[in-house]
Amino acid sequence: MTNWPVHGAIDGPIVMIGFGSIGKGTLPLIERHFTFDKKRLTIVDPDDTDIAIAKHHGAKFLKVAITRENYREVLRPLLTAGGGRAFCVNLSVDTSSLAIMEFCREIGALYIDTVVEPWPGFYFDRTLGPETRSNYALRETVLAARRANPGGSTAVSCCGANPGMVSWFVKQALVNLAADLGDLEPEPKTRAEWGRLAQRLGVKGVHIAERDTQRAKSPKPMQVFVNTWSVEGFLSEGMQPAELGWGTHEKWKPDNAGGHLNGCGAAIYLNQPGANTRVRSWCPTPGPQYGFLVTHNESISIADYLTVRDAGGEVVYRPTCHYAYHPANDAVLSLHELFGQAGRMQERQHILGEAEILDGIDELGVLLYGHGKNAYWYGSQLSVEETRRIAPYQNATGLQVTSAVLAGMVWALENPDRGIVEADELDYRRCLEVQAPYLGPVTGAYTDWTPLVDRPGFFPEDIDESDPWQFRNILVR
Repeated sequence: MTNWPVHGAIDGPIVMIGFGSIGKGTLPLIERHFTFDKKRLTIVDPDDTDIAIAKHHGAKFLKVAITRENYREVLRPLLTAGGGRAFCVNLSVDTSSLAIMEFCREIGALYIDTVVEPWPGFYFDRTLGPETRSNYALRETVLAARRANPGGSTAVSCCGANPGMVSWFVKQALVNLAADLGDLEPEPKTRAEWGRLAQRLGVKGVHIAERDTQRAKSPKPMQVFVNTWSVEGFLSEGMQPAELGWGTHEKWKPDNAGGHLNGCGAAIYLNQPGANTRVRSWCPTPGPQYGFLVTHNESISIADYLTVRDAGGEVVYRPTCHYAYHPANDAVLSLHELFGQAGRMQERQHILGEAEILDGIDELGVLLYGHGKNAYWYGSQLSVEETRRIAPYQNATGLQVTSAVLAGMVWALENPDRGIVEADELDYRRCLEVQAPYLGPVTGAYTDWTPLVDRPGFFPEDIDESDPWQFRNILVR
């Protein structure tokens, strides 16, 4: 595409917090799709390694770390100078998403992030129990803030590829599945209607099923954690407990599972790190595969969003939902190395830029299972080759994230006073329309695979043959 559409105008300052792999990729998309005064775009990051890129795009660069002590002092003048409605694009690590979000709403600025990020120390605090270190707990702080201060300036929480885009894929997949199963009800308009559709179709669960086949030109060195996106972000979430939305069809629960006494009640956690927890899943390119059950906000929010309750408030339907992530091979080797040394992090970290990648795709979608057609995968199959042609400074994994940030920004501009919202609550058709030019082939595929195919093998297994889609059969033990 050569004539990129302009989706809106930002008449106030733009402040981007964080200029890592996602920040660098988001900047040219903002420049491409919005009209704004470039003199009023400021990037804030304690690392100025890529300051030349910022300057090339006419952005100001402020080399400073946003902290618990200084965030108001640093951000207020940047977000209030010159009039108009400011937009804060938070793509950082080690900053409190909630604190910055609430401050932006105080001053009437729009806000978006890709994760509920805490202040430094949270992820690796050995004094905190697994329930406290969970994404469930982090999400509940945002939901509490929404209840305490409804309405006001729009703040889009957790709007990247996943969490974010995959929630829009779930809705499109449900619509596609309904058509193929002959469900003649009108397309849902409300949260309750989406839940009833999933229930009516017999969807037992959703895997955020991803396979990253991008290959580096050079082999991974020893004691270097190599990834196709933020190493810090992956290690942080990977060392949290594995978490999943817990479905009403489940008949078995792992012995090391824990629950939550407060909040939405949609999820459980396992007393083990997500990046060292394997599950069986399926993607179109590899077919059956192992994935890591890494905790993600969407595992909880999708299960919560699709929950159906009776007149008395009791849960009568909820799908199981979790991430099933097979990262790039170098990242798998990096995790193997890390856990082989009892979780001690490598001496160095490295994110593969697009120029360092030989080939491959990031196949990211949602696998809806347990219904009348068994299982249906719907998602993006974006290659690094196409990424190079259409957007600078990023690989395929990055572009799936940055284009979702773009879509969330467009929605926020078009709906500026909706308060705190999650990606599940956005107009999925509008968001995918904005994102579509950056996703490569977006396809759906049915499969007759289940987690019981070719099992048991040579050795006896603890499986439930009465229902292949029990988590008991999905979890690798």
